[in-house]
Amino acid sequence: MLHLRGTELPRAFPGGMLRRFRASDLVAFQAYRALPELGRYQGWSPIGDAEAAAFLAEMEVAPLFALGEWAQLAIANPSGERLIGDIGVFVAEGQSHAEIGVTLEPGVQGRGVATAAMREAIGLLFESTRITRVLGITDSRNLASIRLLERAGFRLQDSRHTVFRGEPCVEDVYVLPRSDR
Repeated sequence: MLHLRGTELPRAFPGGMLRRFRASDLVAFQAYRALPELGRYQGWSPIGDAEAAAFLAEMEVAPLFALGEWAQLAIANPSGERLIGDIGVFVAEGQSHAEIGVTLEPGVQGRGVATAAMREAIGLLFESTRITRVLGITDSRNLASIRLLERAGFRLQDSRHTVFRGEPCVEDVYVLPRSDR
């Protein structure tokens, strides 16, 4: 478990806020997570309401950045009331690196919210951990994700052939070193 050196949620950023999930986020969470175009390249799949409610309750109290575990942070509108997306964060054992991924509802895409949210989450990671780099791994066909990673300062480090959901694909590995911040 990590000790967060004074870093807390919520954290405001231009166009939104990072915060913990709430039970009241269920309807919005289920609405955007049910969209096939949002889930195509994601590691998650749509789930039922009971499972989603349990997940939100778990993420509301889960320790941030537990080593070797994924955690989700809510992305909310600037007032913090309406859920508009989420950021998944994984900190590797040994804190050598973290991995990050973003899902944002279509109605707020194209406004810089995802870029600002990702930058805020990365700042939280670098303030709270000893990681030396953050990875963004995406399917090479996911042009929106590639553009987001590049806007956030990530650089392509590697491409690898793999199978995702039973389909051959090429994953691009983007890296943002701590020194580039």
